[in-house]
Amino acid sequence: MNKKNSILIVDDDTSNLMELTHILKDEYKIHAVKNGVSALEKANEYLPDIILLDIVMPDMNGYEVLAQLKSSGLTRNIPVIFITGVTESNDEIKGLASGASDYIRKPFNETIVRLRVLHQVQIINQMRKIEQLSMSDQLTSLPNRRSFEKRMNEEWSRASRDKTPLSILMIDIDRFKKYNDTYGHQQGDAALCALAEVLTSTLKRSIDFAARWGGEEFIVLLPNTDINGASDVAQQIRECVQNKEILNNNKMMTKITVSIGINNYSYGSSGTIEDFIQKADVALYDAKNSGRNRVCLYK
Repeated sequence: MNKKNSILIVDDDTSNLMELTHILKDEYKIHAVKNGVSALEKANEYLPDIILLDIVMPDMNGYEVLAQLKSSGLTRNIPVIFITGVTESNDEIKGLASGASDYIRKPFNETIVRLRVLHQVQIINQMRKIEQLSMSDQLTSLPNRRSFEKRMNEEWSRASRDKTPLSILMIDIDRFKKYNDTYGHQQGDAALCALAEVLTSTLKRSIDFAARWGGEEFIVLLPNTDINGASDVAQQIRECVQNKEILNNNKMMTKITVSIGINNYSYGSSGTIEDFIQKADVALYDAKNSGRNRVCLYK
C-alpha cells in the first residue's frame, strides 16, 4: 500500500477547514491549523507535501507565512496553494511572484480543489522519483557518491554539534581487474552486487549508511561509532564477503575478498571532511599493501 501524501490546511475559518478536509481526506493525510504561527510550527514538524494557505488571516496573513516558509531551508520547497476569496488579478500576481504554486478560490468547487491539489502532488512525486534516481547507483541500488557526500555533510555537522564519534570505512574488492578478466564483466557486476548485498545485510542500524564510491570501491559511514565499534563492523563485513559464494555463468561458485581502511572522528579532532575521507583511503592502501583481505586503521 502506497503511503499517502500529506497536506497542511491553514485557514482561520473552521467551516473552510472542515470543507477542504472533507474533500481531500480520502486521498491524503490531512493536518489543519487556524493561524499563521501554528502553520509555521506544523510545517516544520510535519513537513507536508502540500500546504493550502489562506491569504486573509488575523495577526499573520498568508503572504507573511509564505515568506517565512520560503526563507527556511526545511520548508522552502513545499508547494503552497493559496486559498482565497480575493478575486483581484493583482493579488494573484503578488501571490505567484511571492512563490505560491497555485490558487484555489472560494467558494470551493470540489472538482477544482481535487484537480489543483492533484496537479501539485504529481509534480512533487515526480521530482522525488527523479531525485531518488540521481542519488542511487543503478547497478547495485545502493546510494551513489553524490548521495554519500550529502549524508556525510549532515553527519559531520551532527557529530560536531552533539560531540559524538563518527567512523568511516573505505572498502575495495581485491584484485577486481583480474576477477573481471577471468570471469567477464557481467560476472564482475555480479560481484559488485554481492558486496552491496553484504553491506545491506550487515549494517543493522538505520543510521548506518553504505554507498558505492566508484568502480569497485564502496564506503560506509557509521555515526556515533568509536574506533572499536567500527573495527568490529569492518571485520564482520570482511568475513561475510570472504564466505559469500557468487554463482557464475558456468554454474560454478566464485568468491571475492575485500580490503578495508578505517578512520574515526572524535570531538575536538582537527581537519576537514576531505581529510577524514582521505585518511580512510590511506588506511585502505595499507590494507592492500600488507596482503589484502584485511582491515587497517588510519594511524
